[in-house]
Amino acid sequence: MQTPQKKITDDLDVLLESLHPSIANPLRLLPERHDLLEVILDLGRSPEARFPDHEIVLREQEVAEDDIQYLVSRIGTFGDDNRAGIARTLHRISAIRNRQGRIVGLTCRVGRAVYGTIDIIQDLLGIGQSILLLGRPGIGKTTMLREVARVLADDLKKRVIIVDTSNEIAGDGDIPHPAIGHARRMQVATSAKQHAVMIEAVENHMPEVIVIDEISTELEATAARTIAERGVQLVATAHGNTLDNLMMNPTLADLVGGIQTVTLGDEEARRRGTQKSILERKAPPTFEIVVEIQDRNKVAVHPHVGVVVDAILRGRPVTPETRWLDESSEVRKSLGAFAPSPPSTPLPRREIAKPSAAPRHEGRLYPFGVNRQRLEEAIQETAAPVSLVENPAEANLLVTTKNFYRRKPQIVRDAEDKGLPIYVLRSNTLPQMKQLLRSFVMAEGKGESVEAALMEVEDGINQILSGEKGTIELTPQPGHLRRLQHQRAESYGMDSHSFGKEPSRRVRLFKG
Repeated sequence: MQTPQKKITDDLDVLLESLHPSIANPLRLLPERHDLLEVILDLGRSPEARFPDHEIVLREQEVAEDDIQYLVSRIGTFGDDNRAGIARTLHRISAIRNRQGRIVGLTCRVGRAVYGTIDIIQDLLGIGQSILLLGRPGIGKTTMLREVARVLADDLKKRVIIVDTSNEIAGDGDIPHPAIGHARRMQVATSAKQHAVMIEAVENHMPEVIVIDEISTELEATAARTIAERGVQLVATAHGNTLDNLMMNPTLADLVGGIQTVTLGDEEARRRGTQKSILERKAPPTFEIVVEIQDRNKVAVHPHVGVVVDAILRGRPVTPETRWLDESSEVRKSLGAFAPSPPSTPLPRREIAKPSAAPRHEGRLYPFGVNRQRLEEAIQETAAPVSLVENPAEANLLVTTKNFYRRKPQIVRDAEDKGLPIYVLRSNTLPQMKQLLRSFVMAEGKGESVEAALMEVEDGINQILSGEKGTIELTPQPGHLRRLQHQRAESYGMDSHSFGKEPSRRVRLFKG
């Protein structure tokens, strides 16, 4: 699909009217003035105009204090971050002060609203997952963030609140710039209060989406996690060029789950083939998607951040999904290592394990939202061949409750992405847990296993996708294994239903 041509509004004349005429007039005569990045005014030096690939001296006469005051008197008030703006524009004026607090330099950065900058990632906005934008200064993170807010509010009809610390997203003054569409804006009095305003936005205004520029402190990272846990979608920028950089930042690593050192026992270290001390992710990521902005027409997308972080920590190669605009402004994609497989792609064939009368393997359960002490009590009472693990990466089954599963938190989505079986308890009670564990005992006694049941589903899906058969009937399984087979079929876009009477009830696969 061809993307529409970008539309740019820069209100450049408003900025030029705020500069001294002897500085503004030479700028008006420049044919490349609409590519202007910033104007530099330093006391005792000639004023300069900076463009993407060159600089121009605007006059030979040095900048005097009168030139600085001329501009300061025509703009808004400087905040504690030494930034000011011009009402109803996106321009930013940043001050350099001497020891006494007097302004001795100004950087006048041109603010532009660029419509069409997010065509390259627009499909990611509607799925409701939180998105973090990374990139070097000046690459266009804030410009893209502004357009994201407008599209979410106007096109997707979401309730969007922008937490605007330095008025960079929606411009200076009480009336926000029209570039944010119907999104609402909350201004932040001082940068130290950004985290508090983030929480206030959720508690007071019932947003579906919160948009934040430059998460940079531990308090802001904690506030972002709190917001995400309340089910609000986040779209934000942060310092750092790549996901790897962010993981190594102790202040912001929590945005992608945080990193901790774990000491393994001798046996576990041998099983994994690693040292006893390893790095692991502490928690589900706050942001499910990370977008690395490489230039204005090219990005790298990590669509499953939890999976990617785990792979990086284990030293496995990670290839993000690359997107770019070609010469005809059409979006091109190069799928990465963790991009979801298209539904029509056959699964790799695997040999189905044959049933055996002997116990096949020990179940390794990771409980999420389940009372661990109660589950351990149920294991003891049923003598089930299972153990509880501390890390979902070590589990062959995730156990959660219906309430948690319906909310689809990140850890459940990660498990589904990795194909980890999920058993959903109707309630967090001892009888429900015993029922789950007895089904394991029953399966082991009959030579059945989670692994064999799921491999049979994959083999059936493969046969249908390859055109060998239109429907597949699987072998009879207990209820908990049929449930896992249905979930696996659904994850690959395959229809399924159960039929027959116990103990011969089984799953039928077909493509709707």
